[in-house]
Amino acid sequence: MMDIAITKMSSKGQVVIPAEMRKGIKAGEKLLIIENDNQLIIKRAKDLDKNLEEDLAFAKRTEKALKKYEAGEFVEMDFDEFLNEVEKW
Repeated sequence: MMDIAITKMSSKGQVVIPAEMRKGIKAGEKLLIIENDNQLIIKRAKDLDKNLEEDLAFAKRTEKALKKYEAGEFVEMDFDEFLNEVEKW
């Protein structure tokens, strides 16, 4: 399940994480922020493990696909062909 909320940044660069989204996060806990073009991804630093590697690999594949799309290099293919292509990345 994905939750979505709107927040804002203060003049000091502080961002409030909405209460319903910070359950289980303790005050002072370190958070990792990843910037990718127009995205900010926030993860708990204590959760850095194989999932981070998977997230970064996914972000790289997504960025590569976006660049190919912007360059007009996309072609139509069926689902199975698409999965085979993604596995090559």
